[in-house]
Amino acid sequence: MFEADVTRAADCRKITEQCLAVYGRMDIMVYNAGVGQGAVGTFEASEKNWDRIFDINLKGVFNTIRHVIPVMEDQEGGVIITISSIAAICSTNMHAYKASKAGLNALTHSIAMQYADKGIRANVIMPGLIQTPMAIEGQSKALGIAKEDLIQLRDAAVPLKGGQGEGWDIAYAALFLASDEAKHITAVMLPVDGGLAGRICTP
Repeated sequence: MFEADVTRAADCRKITEQCLAVYGRMDIMVYNAGVGQGAVGTFEASEKNWDRIFDINLKGVFNTIRHVIPVMEDQEGGVIITISSIAAICSTNMHAYKASKAGLNALTHSIAMQYADKGIRANVIMPGLIQTPMAIEGQSKALGIAKEDLIQLRDAAVPLKGGQGEGWDIAYAALFLASDEAKHITAVMLPVDGGLAGRICTP
């Protein structure tokens, strides 16, 4: 177990150092740090909230990947997976959150293209409505509605039978992208959303 603050460059360097100390290699990196609290409309968001969202959702990726890439280059291969959101490609009034996740998509794509000839693959997973404690607790409080009512609303918004996804759906997608079965897949933005993006993003 190793704790790090992704907004601190020194901590992010230590992530790679710790991994190498324990395993001797760094074959897979998954960036799953992210926040959405305070991600309201552009003019309602405070500068502090805006900076915090970008520091964690986007700058943290830069802080982390910059130390991982040289290791994977030396190994002549590796896999980078970032966790974005369908908010990056769909309309939302959470402007800071959307912009930070769109930036994450763009950064991951750039990395995939720059380092493809080094055998490094980079892909993005874009979750939709996933039933996690953070999502339910945070939105229930922000919207002022009961958690049970919020869960019903979110379930009803998802086209695929079964409603919202769960954390395992994202984990299994990451497992596939990290595996040899996905050895020919890079620069992909993969929605894991039960068809939600298809409903709200397609004309």
